[in-house]
Amino acid sequence: MAEATHAELILASASSARRALLEAAGLAFRVEPSHIDEPALRQKLLLEPDTARPARVASELAFAKARQVSCDHRRTLVIGADQVLNLAGKILPKPREAGEARAMLMELRGRTHHLHTTVALAAAGDIVWSHCETASLTVRPFSEAFLEEYLARLGARVCNSPGGYEIEALGIRLFERIEGDYFGILGLPLLPLLAELRSRGFLTD
Repeated sequence: MAEATHAELILASASSARRALLEAAGLAFRVEPSHIDEPALRQKLLLEPDTARPARVASELAFAKARQVSCDHRRTLVIGADQVLNLAGKILPKPREAGEARAMLMELRGRTHHLHTTVALAAAGDIVWSHCETASLTVRPFSEAFLEEYLARLGARVCNSPGGYEIEALGIRLFERIEGDYFGILGLPLLPLLAELRSRGFLTD
């Protein structure tokens, strides 16, 4: 990662995929994950009629992450991001262990779901910009033997993403069709973010 001469840009996420995308794009930034209780906030949002829509949940979670870190670093620009997997109105979170991942992938098998990804920028504790992408993904009717092989090969990484798949790796073999922004599916709508950073002088135009 390129070293910043001073703390101008912070990624409020522990996601290795998001970090890798920003590093590959040549951004100077540092990582400071937020400490919000994501499961508790997600559950609270789902109980509120105005925020219960899956895309809105993704946005509110991204906003909360960015705001929290921004409040501690008021002179920096903070990137927050979140994803919500929406299967016919049901939100599937990151699996906690392999058995839960197996159950989620069996539920997704042969069906189309939507992945909502929001990226937001916060400054001085306020959200100053955001963008949400929605991708449509259709999981093929894979065999149970393939699923067991997939889980064994992926190991603990199966818990890194909603639904238990990584399309940038072996998880691509789970799908028969994907429609949407590739970077958004990985967890960070990169092109809109880069355009906004250019407009704010963080990148050369």
